[in-house]
Amino acid sequence: MVADLAKAELHCHIEGAASPELVRRVAARHGVDLSGLFDADGAFAWHDFTSFLNAYDRAAAVFRTPEDYRDLAYTYFTSLAAEGAIYGEVFISSDHALASGLSYRDYVEGLAEGIRDAEAETGIIGRMIATGVRHYGPDRILVAAQTVVNEPHPLVTGFGVAGDERMHHPRDFADAFRIAGEAGLGLTVHAGEFGGPESVRDALDHLGVTRIGHGVRAIEDPDLVARLVDEDIVLELCPGSNVALGLYPDIPSHPYARLRDAGVRVTVSSDDPPYFGSSIGAEYGWLADGQGQSRAALAEATRTAIDAAFVDAETRQRLINRLATA
Repeated sequence: MVADLAKAELHCHIEGAASPELVRRVAARHGVDLSGLFDADGAFAWHDFTSFLNAYDRAAAVFRTPEDYRDLAYTYFTSLAAEGAIYGEVFISSDHALASGLSYRDYVEGLAEGIRDAEAETGIIGRMIATGVRHYGPDRILVAAQTVVNEPHPLVTGFGVAGDERMHHPRDFADAFRIAGEAGLGLTVHAGEFGGPESVRDALDHLGVTRIGHGVRAIEDPDLVARLVDEDIVLELCPGSNVALGLYPDIPSHPYARLRDAGVRVTVSSDDPPYFGSSIGAEYGWLADGQGQSRAALAEATRTAIDAAFVDAETRQRLINRLATA
């Protein structure tokens, strides 16, 4: 039902989109030891959120050159297009690039080359959201915001914070979000995943975001759900990720449908697909099969993603026109 449906993704971490095969190939270029990173079946080895973050960081560390990042972006965006996506945004992390000895500029240019190559081949349009890593602390997040503002790139159109939501308070990041917002970047933040509804509320109170990454725990507070509707906040929902990380036991239990039915603007994304056995096509399919979401309802999620995308008006209209002919 959804194989040929036009799709869009707003929430995917570019390092987290690297397949085990790509990680092995790039690691071989640089002689990186990957012992313990994979399980007996060749998948990434992790068992809880903390070990997931550790595996993520180890895999991300194999990417060290602009060519590596070009290959990563190209592979991800072409695979997205192969499942019917016309648009995708990826979270990028200058901290991960710097840890590998790469400048922010070279990191972004490598990714941009891959995005452009994928667009030339498939027509998919891509953009990047620069992020600070929450568990690295407020000072590092402030530097991430200053870096993206001081070294602008046409394909870097948003700013956000990812990482361990259990650490620090959103007010600690207010200056970083103010700097990014004043520079015209779109704003989003991870909240309401491992933090409860108060995490979402605090993000809305202190960060001026128009989108929330995940935000599923908002369902536990009817007043907060009403606020999301009233303030037209878009949720970047990642059902497969939430199930894989143990927030919900299965797709039918996920609050996607309840949030949508309450009037919240929801979208569909895969987060870190190879870690969770996911893809953009799988996410749409799981919602169709596991929650009975109709083709029209899922097409609405795609349109919501296009409306909420961090793109200029001309690009948004191009995407809307493609939806009309899809």
